[in-house]
Amino acid sequence: MPRDIPISNGRLMICFDRDYSMRELYYPHVGQENHVLGRFCRLGIWVDEQFSWVGADWQKHLGYLDDTMVTAVTLHHPGLEIRLRCHDAVDFHENVYLKEITVENTASRKREVRLFSSLDLGISGNDIGDTAGYDPKTGSVIHYKGARYLLAGGFGPDAQGLSQYAVGQKGMAGMEGTFRDAEDGRLSGNPMAQGSVDSVIAVHMTLEPQSEATAYFWIAVGSNWFDVERLNSLVKHKHPRGLIQRAEDYWRLWVRKESPPLQKLPHEIGELFRRSLIVVRSQVDWQGGIIAANDSDVVHYNRDTYSYVWPRDAALVAHALDLAGHPTAPRNFFQFVAQLLQPEGCLLHKFNPDGTLASSWHPWYDAGEAQLPIQEDSTALVVWALWQHFSLYRDLDLIRDLYRPLVKQAADFMCRYRDPETGLPSPSYDLWEERKGILSFTVGTVFGGLTAASLFCKVFGENDRADHYQKVAAEIRDAASRHLWREDLQRFCRMLYRDSHGNWEVDAACDSSLWGLFAFGLYHPDDPKIAATMTALKEKLWIPTSVGGMARYENDAYHRVSEDVPGNPWFICTLWLADYYLERAASDDDLAEARKLIAWVTEKALPSGVLAEQLNPVTEKPLSVSPLTWSHATYITTIHRLLRRMTEKGTLVEGRAAHLPSPPAADWIDGLFHKTCDSIHGSCKI
Repeated sequence: MPRDIPISNGRLMICFDRDYSMRELYYPHVGQENHVLGRFCRLGIWVDEQFSWVGADWQKHLGYLDDTMVTAVTLHHPGLEIRLRCHDAVDFHENVYLKEITVENTASRKREVRLFSSLDLGISGNDIGDTAGYDPKTGSVIHYKGARYLLAGGFGPDAQGLSQYAVGQKGMAGMEGTFRDAEDGRLSGNPMAQGSVDSVIAVHMTLEPQSEATAYFWIAVGSNWFDVERLNSLVKHKHPRGLIQRAEDYWRLWVRKESPPLQKLPHEIGELFRRSLIVVRSQVDWQGGIIAANDSDVVHYNRDTYSYVWPRDAALVAHALDLAGHPTAPRNFFQFVAQLLQPEGCLLHKFNPDGTLASSWHPWYDAGEAQLPIQEDSTALVVWALWQHFSLYRDLDLIRDLYRPLVKQAADFMCRYRDPETGLPSPSYDLWEERKGILSFTVGTVFGGLTAASLFCKVFGENDRADHYQKVAAEIRDAASRHLWREDLQRFCRMLYRDSHGNWEVDAACDSSLWGLFAFGLYHPDDPKIAATMTALKEKLWIPTSVGGMARYENDAYHRVSEDVPGNPWFICTLWLADYYLERAASDDDLAEARKLIAWVTEKALPSGVLAEQLNPVTEKPLSVSPLTWSHATYITTIHRLLRRMTEKGTLVEGRAAHLPSPPAADWIDGLFHKTCDSIHGSCKI
């Protein structure tokens, strides 16, 4: 089930599903540790001797306050004659989650209303040895295990504290959980439980006919009892409304820090651009890791999650933030990832948010031989994105520290890690993590990474090394023209791989990632070979249903729901096709085609503005994880491309390059990457 409205401050992250149940609570890193792990932490209401947990029988609208990471949720239950307006926020500075609930009595009679908030935890990812108890000093319920403490508090309109509480055991001896204790409107008041435990707290209010009142719940998170006690005092002193208001103010200031000319685009596109910025920011950890997604429902598919740092995804997300004028998170990411480079000069599959090595299915030993279990595009894209960051922000202090341990080591690895027979990068795993070979996408990223490394060497006066990297890049470009372009197909192939006898085989499947052949400078987007390839992709991968969109590749089995389509539509793949039209932009028709694709993505977002990984090609419902950070980052990047192309074509009447976060046109670095690519192309033999 999608996580429609994630909220975060980089240390504490909360995610809700479409029924407004809290399903994820991460601390002390975004993506690590998950103290809820997909369990249901519910909001309930009792009125007129009737009880209901917010769920399927409620009318719900889940969204955000404009340009903030503060939710705007409306809930209506006609049968109960009750309407709720809720705002949720994680304080941008303190590790405290706040919920404001305004209860409207739509009946023509005076009524008592009781609000219940349940907390079903498995602290640090499991529910063995948890403790929960009522603390009379703070007037709250505290869950703890080891160095993880979570305090649940609240008060009603009288600000007098909790009206009821109960803790108990769950999941053993037939006990479903303490949340069942709430369903008669009265909690037992049990003060202590250990093992596998949950809790419920409640606040009461009395409402006159056709009137409303406001109540608050909060969760303070820390590493010891004193941490959460201090935060609880802070919430009461500053009042939850004051903390929610400062969260609103902070995020509006953050998202409006830069002002690209979004007013020249349809309103809904500008809205989704800003929402994408905030959703991306919610997935960024304070130590620099950029997390792919935080939706634990996917654990039912393969017993693992997306709550990891994939260097490839993260590099592209960092680039999107750089383009949008937010360089702090990218800077932190580059410092984070530089520490993860292996002695060989490459990056491994993926990492936990704290920088430790994450789970992987890429083996160190294959077909009787040792191998590096890598996706080489990850290493290459980090170097490429770092150059883009430098070209925008002249962050010389950062580059000085990363030049030798990251840029040069990674570039030297890319020069060494080549197949002696073809001259292409040696086989590695593909960006979809399903096959091993020499991928066209990976070749494109390695060319971009080596070009970026050569430019860094020029900046630091190492011209001989710069020439060497350019020479290798030219050799790879020639090899791509010899081996990856297939005359029999009249397009590029997806991959070369060796069969069981060591002979080269061609994987001719149409794959949307062939976008990488032009995205990082390997070929010009107006090259006839690229045009032929992209035309074939559109013909083969466009979903022939009313939903539309681009599939990843032919016969994609991941979460597949129909054999009548090549796969499910992915947001990033659809935006890659838009990128092609924008980069080529040979005519106004190209610009129009790109805008249609952008409009498709905008229309398919959830009402909250969240973009999933993929959609059901029949029902249009989100599939796999939601939100996917990469989807939002790609939207940001594509909109930036659109604005720049509109400026160049003069369709932004007031548009100038200075409106976009890019260096002045007269600056010597501006356009240097593409000039260097052109120089390399000029030295190629093919």
